[in-house]
Amino acid sequence: MSTQHSASDSAKHRHRHEGPGKHIVAFIFSIVLTLIAFAAVMAGEVNKTFTYIILIVMAVLQVIVQLAYWMHMKDRGHLMPIIFLTGGALIAFTAIIMAVYWVWW
Repeated sequence: MSTQHSASDSAKHRHRHEGPGKHIVAFIFSIVLTLIAFAAVMAGEVNKTFTYIILIVMAVLQVIVQLAYWMHMKDRGHLMPIIFLTGGALIAFTAIIMAVYWVWW
């Protein structure tokens, strides 16, 4: 009888369920990031360089929230998708940098 409890306990630990709480917090955080970016653009008197920096920072934070909470990349067993996403981002970043360099060379 104790083996049944230990087997079900180990299954619970492997397949833990987060519940809606973390998803609601992530959704609210995404909305706040979007509102900050929107407010930065709508404030016309703010320096454009500062606005661009705010937009980039908000976009990076938004990507982190999306990957961690909605795509569950923070969980165990997602090493290969993380490697492929990082490789794809590195290739895309290199292509963009090379295209910009080629245009202004």
